[in-house]
Amino acid sequence: MAAPAPAGPGTRRVHVGRQPIYNRSGNVVAYELLFRGQEQAVDAQRQDTFATGEVIVNAFTEFGIGAVAGELPCFINLTREFCVGELALPFGPDRAVLEILETVEVDDEVVAGVTRLAQAGFRIALDDFTWGLGHERLLDVASFVKIDFIECGPAEIEGIIDACRRRRDRVRFVAEKLETDADLELADRYDCELRQGYRLSRPQVLTAATLNPSRVRRLELIAELNSAEADVEKVLGIIANDPALSMRILRGCNSAAAGVLTSVSSVRQAVVLLGLAQIRQWAMLMILDDVTGATDEQLTMTVAHARLCQYFAAAFGVSDDAAFIAGLIGGVADLLDQRVATVAAQLPLSGDIATALTDGGGRLGSLLGVVHAYERGEPTDDRITDPVRAYFEALQWSTRMVRSTRA
Repeated sequence: MAAPAPAGPGTRRVHVGRQPIYNRSGNVVAYELLFRGQEQAVDAQRQDTFATGEVIVNAFTEFGIGAVAGELPCFINLTREFCVGELALPFGPDRAVLEILETVEVDDEVVAGVTRLAQAGFRIALDDFTWGLGHERLLDVASFVKIDFIECGPAEIEGIIDACRRRRDRVRFVAEKLETDADLELADRYDCELRQGYRLSRPQVLTAATLNPSRVRRLELIAELNSAEADVEKVLGIIANDPALSMRILRGCNSAAAGVLTSVSSVRQAVVLLGLAQIRQWAMLMILDDVTGATDEQLTMTVAHARLCQYFAAAFGVSDDAAFIAGLIGGVADLLDQRVATVAAQLPLSGDIATALTDGGGRLGSLLGVVHAYERGEPTDDRITDPVRAYFEALQWSTRMVRSTRA
């Protein structure tokens, strides 16, 4: 496959900050996820509801929480809107520790909301905790108390820890903003189980290319075109609402590569003359170009990969269309430098395609694995006959298609 393309007009870059939390032995046991608006950002520019929403969306959908934190839990800052239930949390309690920001004014509504979250199984952390500001009202449901070692001196740290332990003996303390060896010695002296700060590790900014919302809709069109019961009127409606795509389809269908001997003046006419199957392939190619901003060579190799999957489909007992779309989505993921499961998760795909792309399962997954192996120069599966001829035919076909869409 071709090398990944830089983020083009169909993509944007998203970021999330990740700072490790360590135990006494120096092992990373969790991460705090932080808002970062740009790749070079050192500190958070904001801690509002927008920032929390961006962190949640980016971590759980754009990257995938497994790619961000592996199997470790994540501390995620919550603003009042999330605490009281005005905004719902789109994830379960197994991977997240909810960190109540020190800027949240703790009133009866917040206490009730955070208690509901704890009862639902979420672990609660109290950020930058200071006794007497109201956050002690949440101690009964808290699992962690974070103490700012820059703002608090030794006497205040000792007072906070003693008061918290008298109120709730099961709470665990996180010594945060540790910047010196002296801070680490204080964390040891006061028996803080968990530690976080620049002395141990600075936040790392993770960055990924993701699809703009309008481009996601075009990939949804791919899924609709691939449906075994594709509704022609629905497909035409989607294309009609995308003038740029409509014009490209008409231009492509009027080219020599489409094999049409008469001028096509409407998308509906193109469907009648070419049939939905060929319209599907043209639309997929054009959408691929839109969402990746790839070079001609990258597009050609990606479409050739999808076509090769289609050639080999019968040998694996899968449909031509399913093989083509699975190969194409895999190519999109490569061009965006994303995990294919991440791209697949953004699309309403049928079960067999989703399974094949996510974990390589089923007959379609086997087909994709064989095609990848062949492209890497590994021995060919016994079910494949004359792969060299198929590969060069796929390359010739994709070259014609790409040249036509660029005309």
